[in-house]
Amino acid sequence: MMKTRVELEETGKKILKMVQTELYLSMRFMGPALGSLDFQMDLSTRQVGTDAVSIRFNPSFLMQSYLERPELLNRTYMHMLMHCLFRHMFSAKEHEDGELWDLCCDIAAESVVDSMDYPTILKVTSDFRQQWYEKLEREVRVLTAERLYNYFKTRKRDPYLEESLSQEFSLCDHSFWERMNKPDENDPDSPSPSADTQEEQENGEAKEQKKDAVPFGATDPKEDEWKEHAKRIQSDMETYGKDAAEDAGNLLWMLTLQNRVRKSYREFLKKFAVVREEVSIDMDSFDYGFYLYGLNLYGNMPLIEENEYREARRIEELVIAIDTSASCKDKLVQQFINETGAILKNQESFFHRVHIRILECDNQVQKDIRITNLDELGKYADHFQVQGGYGTDFRPVFSYVEELRKKGELRNLKGLMYFTDGFGTYPKKPADYDTVFVFYGDGEKEEEKVPDWALKLYLDERKEP
Repeated sequence: MMKTRVELEETGKKILKMVQTELYLSMRFMGPALGSLDFQMDLSTRQVGTDAVSIRFNPSFLMQSYLERPELLNRTYMHMLMHCLFRHMFSAKEHEDGELWDLCCDIAAESVVDSMDYPTILKVTSDFRQQWYEKLEREVRVLTAERLYNYFKTRKRDPYLEESLSQEFSLCDHSFWERMNKPDENDPDSPSPSADTQEEQENGEAKEQKKDAVPFGATDPKEDEWKEHAKRIQSDMETYGKDAAEDAGNLLWMLTLQNRVRKSYREFLKKFAVVREEVSIDMDSFDYGFYLYGLNLYGNMPLIEENEYREARRIEELVIAIDTSASCKDKLVQQFINETGAILKNQESFFHRVHIRILECDNQVQKDIRITNLDELGKYADHFQVQGGYGTDFRPVFSYVEELRKKGELRNLKGLMYFTDGFGTYPKKPADYDTVFVFYGDGEKEEEKVPDWALKLYLDERKEP
């Protein structure tokens, strides 16, 4: 019996090794990911799955698939690599609806694999799948697991539809993700199993499945390692050139989103700060030695008093352009204004007397609001209403700012922040002040057109900046 088990495991590993080699010969840039997973037989699954450390397989499934549909194994392997590169299993515990999260991860993974143009993983797309791709790309735009999860959660749920989608997009066993997040049974600090769980374990089938399962107590998912793999693959794809990127479909773009660093809005605003003296007691420059010596020597006559001025590094002059074109979502524009107002009203970020110009624009500057103190800014944020406009052209804003500078209305401009969805015509000539295009969420492919001389800031649309 032991010999048979060993032979089954070796056969399964040979099949996966052949699949791994075939994928590597087609996509050499996937080398870091392909070499990161080892292979382990695990009879607790009827098919195959991954915990981001190993590919865990049922040998019967591998042998049958290899004989009947070998191309399906290539695709399943690539599907599991997508889960690892996008680190779906590590985010599972953050989503309360596990079944929906599994579905969204499968759709996200398959959407990338379907976009890739390699014969080794090619599959004819069903009409049902194509219809849903078109629907989701129209309504969600960027098919990340997080966006898909929010999309389905905010709509009326249809269990039958979700089951049909799951059958269409699922290729691997996600049960290993749940076991990754469970405490080690050998850990004395882990909670005791419930009565229901004990009853299940007494069932003969549950006992058999537990006996055959590979223990998970010492498993280290190595999330940081997969982050590095994703960055390495992105870099390699960019190095290999345009042809490799085209064959890989949406993979490069999705990795760019995954590897994107989101910065704190509040911290980012410090780039536009200037140093200036302001009326305020500077306790840092106050010398208590001289102060106490004078009191001791003369009674009530200190030899030094507080400095009534101090140097402060804060924002004094700034231009904020707000894209109110038809393509920009009203909710996100309003959210940006509210959050901007909350930050700018913070005395730690701005001088009390400021010069802020808020430009509402689409294909031209529609409004120019001049803010001179923080109270005015608060009132503007509270009463702002989005008014839909036309298409977006970013160039008129830069021309308008130049006119204000020539007139002397902007004398110490440090930067311009342009909130937009990325759709529009960008200026080719660089500005001599910092320019930042601000986006919410994962963004769109249009953002690739942002000129190199401008900065990009990505904010989380679900969190405070």
